[in-house]
Amino acid sequence: MTQTRPYSDAIERVKHAGLRPTRQRLALARLLFQGRDRHVTAEQLHGEAKSEEIPVSLATVYNALHQFTRAGLLREVVVEPGRSYFDTNVDDHHHFYFEDSGQLQDIPGEEVRLARLPEPPSGTRVDRVDVIIRVRENG
Repeated sequence: MTQTRPYSDAIERVKHAGLRPTRQRLALARLLFQGRDRHVTAEQLHGEAKSEEIPVSLATVYNALHQFTRAGLLREVVVEPGRSYFDTNVDDHHHFYFEDSGQLQDIPGEEVRLARLPEPPSGTRVDRVDVIIRVRENG
């Protein structure tokens, strides 16, 4: 019976993305990528790390999240200036943003249809389109 180490998936993801597998990156990758896809803020991930007794500063968490995003392991979803979530689902999709609770919920990419996009500025191309549909509870 083959036994996998708890960090083996994190090591493979980090290495495959071309990042050096430091202890802190691996610990944060393990927290991020265990289980299902999710949306997390830097502060939430920092809190999880602290509760797991992982010695990491908030600045290091931010740095790692941005490195993971540049490497294609995460997508950053900016819901308003100064408020970003990091999404472990990097496939084509969009989001509902629940303004009352601050939660994000995935919308499959094929569920949103855009009739027309403007021409991008000269010398550029459209990389992707992110749709955020803001919702509030009735009442």
